Amino acid sequence: MQRKHLIALIAILIIAAMALAACGGQATEAPKPTEAPKAQPTEAPKAEPTEAPKEGGVKPADEIVVYNWSDYVHPDMYKMFTERTGIKISEDNFSSNEDLLAKLQGGATGYSVIVPSDYTVAIMIEEGMLEELNHDNIPNLKNLDPEFTKLYYDPGNKYCVPYLWGTTGIGYNTELLENPPQSWEGVFKAKESDPWYGRMTLLDDVREVFSAALIYLGYDNNTKDEAQLQEAKQLLIDAKKGVAGYDTDNYEDLVGTGENLLAHGWNGDFLQAADEYGNIDYYIPEEGGTIWIDNMCIPKGVTPEEKLAAEMYINFVLDPEVGKMLGEYNYYATPNKESLAIADPDYKSNPLVFPPPEIREKLRFIKPLGEFESVYQRMWDEVKSAQ
Repeated sequence: MQRKHLIALIAILIIAAMALAACGGQATEAPKPTEAPKAQPTEAPKAEPTEAPKEGGVKPADEIVVYNWSDYVHPDMYKMFTERTGIKISEDNFSSNEDLLAKLQGGATGYSVIVPSDYTVAIMIEEGMLEELNHDNIPNLKNLDPEFTKLYYDPGNKYCVPYLWGTTGIGYNTELLENPPQSWEGVFKAKESDPWYGRMTLLDDVREVFSAALIYLGYDNNTKDEAQLQEAKQLLIDAKKGVAGYDTDNYEDLVGTGENLLAHGWNGDFLQAADEYGNIDYYIPEEGGTIWIDNMCIPKGVTPEEKLAAEMYINFVLDPEVGKMLGEYNYYATPNKESLAIADPDYKSNPLVFPPPEIREKLRFIKPLGEFESVYQRMWDEVKSAQ
């Protein structure tokens, strides 16, 4: 997920589903705010010309389009890639995995690299929507931490390569809100007397929002039990009166400016905004949250020339210096062990980027549910249309 000023976390063991902490209860006192390290401009490494791999006489395309979450690259990256390879890059953006998937399922073409999250990759592999990668054209795959070569949705990186990883929790305005709710109960059952009532947002993302509700209720966030989903749906409908809206694009800025006091969102977005506004902190509620890995993939149907250029771009992102720039700029965790080895100590030691074990135990992956995804979507539509 998902995911923008984006912005994803020690390439250490990715722990999927674990037991939840008990849900419910009154809000407890907030932890002491953890100040995000101030971003230091990372000087772009000198561009060295990169020779195109030899692949049956195919020459790489002159230009490729990357379909990505917004604000999810270092500002210098595309220029650097063009200087090294002569290949131009343009970018289009999506706001959720569901948007990306629907657009490609609807027949959209022209994208050479896409950046879906883990469970969406699994869906796309199942539906035959991705090209297999030629690892000979991506020698920097050797830089991945081994844990990121054994992922449940794409073992051996046959189709995709991890880009960044992160968590989903709550960010809040530290100047205007001294004690934010430490349980999801404070979000889903906010009272009119709570300062954040009517001044908070949830992500406009079906699986992220249902995951938060299901985790609070003590259920598997990937449940196929419709009774449990109905309970989560009603919880979300009842919560609407205290929610200002659903937002994946500007929620951190609204918290930073004080228009809202807290928001459900992605850690890197909040940490970037903390640099800008100086008044934002982030935490995982006591019941837990979600963990995710975003990936670089090549959609089915690209030309051989586009595929080669796309693989060259993926290899470029896996360069240690480039990976370092990307992670430090976005405040998301790099899966690149060589990038991590040369990263700034403040980045490597930030627990909001690389959660400690006691927090990771509470984090869950969102997993693909096949045809049952439509049940989640139907209930999400019912939540959003409820008055």
